[in-house]
Amino acid sequence: MPLITAACLAYAAGLIAGFASDSRVTVVAGFLAAAVGIHGLLARNGRTLAIAALLASGIIVAATEPPKPIHRFTQSVASPDAAPALERVRAAAAARIERLFGANGPMAKALLVAEQQDLGPEVRQRYADAGLVHMLSISGLHVAIVAGAVELLLSAMALGRARAAILSLVIVWVYVAVIGAPAPALRSAVMLTVMGSSRIAQRPTSPWASLAIGAAVPLYEPRNVLSLGYQLSVAGMAGLTASASVSRRWIAPRVEGWKLTAANQLLPSVIATLVTAPLIAWYFGRLSVIGPLSNILAAPVISLLQPMLFLAMLFPVNAGARFVADGAAPLLALFDGIARSAAAVPHASVQVTPSLLTVLLCGFAVISLLAAASARFSARPAALAALALGGALWYPLLPPPTRREIELHMLDVGQGDAIALRTTRGNWILFDAGRSWRTGDAGRSVIVPYLARRGGKLAAFVLSHPHDDHVGGAATILRALEPRSFYDPAFVAPTGSYAAALAAAAQGGAAWERVGPGDSLLVDGLVINFLAPDSAWASRLTDPNEASAVARVQFGAVRFLLVGDAERELEQWLVENDSMNLRADVLKVAHHGSSTSTTERFLAAARPKVALISVGRDNSYRHPSPAVVRRLALAGAAVYRTDRLGTVVVATDGNRIRVRAREGEWEIPRR
Repeated sequence: MPLITAACLAYAAGLIAGFASDSRVTVVAGFLAAAVGIHGLLARNGRTLAIAALLASGIIVAATEPPKPIHRFTQSVASPDAAPALERVRAAAAARIERLFGANGPMAKALLVAEQQDLGPEVRQRYADAGLVHMLSISGLHVAIVAGAVELLLSAMALGRARAAILSLVIVWVYVAVIGAPAPALRSAVMLTVMGSSRIAQRPTSPWASLAIGAAVPLYEPRNVLSLGYQLSVAGMAGLTASASVSRRWIAPRVEGWKLTAANQLLPSVIATLVTAPLIAWYFGRLSVIGPLSNILAAPVISLLQPMLFLAMLFPVNAGARFVADGAAPLLALFDGIARSAAAVPHASVQVTPSLLTVLLCGFAVISLLAAASARFSARPAALAALALGGALWYPLLPPPTRREIELHMLDVGQGDAIALRTTRGNWILFDAGRSWRTGDAGRSVIVPYLARRGGKLAAFVLSHPHDDHVGGAATILRALEPRSFYDPAFVAPTGSYAAALAAAAQGGAAWERVGPGDSLLVDGLVINFLAPDSAWASRLTDPNEASAVARVQFGAVRFLLVGDAERELEQWLVENDSMNLRADVLKVAHHGSSTSTTERFLAAARPKVALISVGRDNSYRHPSPAVVRRLALAGAAVYRTDRLGTVVVATDGNRIRVRAREGEWEIPRR
């Protein structure tokens, strides 16, 4: 493995460790850099010393990187600043794709311009189970396919190999600019340019060196190292490069004929699946067993599909573009059909819940195995891989670090609710579990991976009411994370998800408790008081929404109010019976912002500064109601919505309130 490749890996690893939210990861990486540096000094090995310096540099750069801009309080966060020119071009391209592809628009946008917001969690989960999730975002594969198709077309026009190669690179760079130059596409474009220049100049270059240069360029923006698309792109390409080395050194000398052909078809898929496994486990909580086979089936389809999508996007005449888009529809259906069929195979994937350092150690083991595959003497990197895997097994036994803040995480589960409170000791209390669908649920696809990769135990699960968009993922969560307690208002509803949750709680030994006014929950010193539902009040109800569990959480001087799907009747009961306890700095808005909740009288009692709305993008209910959003703004609350911002995190030390989301960070004055 060339020095430039090892240098890029060391710097990227340092960045990841420096950005880690778990301080133990940064400390371990710092000790590792020091140990490697000392070894380099003692051995007088300049290569080792340089690797240690780059690892330390990455840690320092990440640690000193300015945070995302902190915006002062405004009445709304929905009005973004003027978009940069590339973003406007990308938005225009996305709009044209929607017009051309209709119902296939969400998938076409994901494959062409890295726009995945319209893909539901069930789609992403299906592709993760099938081992094809890396194909849903712009990656080196997509850009390389476009480059190859363009160069083939230009060569057929008798332009000459050199001219065709140069012109294809120009077109690729225009394409990368049009889609906003995402990190994986930029990586691929740089790598293709290096390899193309080497071919034109007839100066062979190591594929590892080309990969390293391509991977290093996007790191001009250090936070690109945290992009899933960038990570999958680099890891997948490293797997393909390593597979060529393994085939050349270990398989070709021993196998020939059809066996060699079959091995060369299967090996890249197997190695790429293994190399990307830690990333898939971290982001999706799943490991695909069927991935190698599904990739073999999907690869020729995407090779035909991607150039057609590209041509449809750039075709200047709408009629011609629509013709090409219609021609791509069967391939889109076939591509999705492969994912559906692979994900439906029994035991196609297994659920895992790794922590951050566990994933990093597994990643280090993968890197060591890649080095072993390409090194002349492979014993040392193989031993390092075994050591890293041993550390990955040991680390989960350590307790999480103590924090000075508590955090409320409003998870992006689409049209549903899942609110996770994190205590100062790093443990969790989960309110609601999102929705379910025919092939999965939000517990499996979003909540379990999200909590597990941040560490800490699920101390308690609270169900606000038994509607499917709140209880859909509960059984999965209760089985996977095994909370000690299950709190429920005990308003019985004839739903399969609710019955499954009760059964899972009983099987897992979770203590079930009914909650009502005056009940409280104590976890790591954090007290949660329940204000509703009153049993006498709930006995006459037919709507589970009006029997929602309402909880007040207080940490220092800051109060949170979680109201489930409470509607106007329950809000009126709360105002009349317990108005003093409704005062809150942070309000989880009821019923996804429906017009049946969040009345003016209730808001006058609560007086929130932050309003959180968990709602699905382009949902059929048209939530949240514009009237409710307007009432919240008039009441002085800043509104944060999952359909626009994704997962929203509210952190407080008991005095200050900070809100984080993918668009930035905001500090909210309490008075």
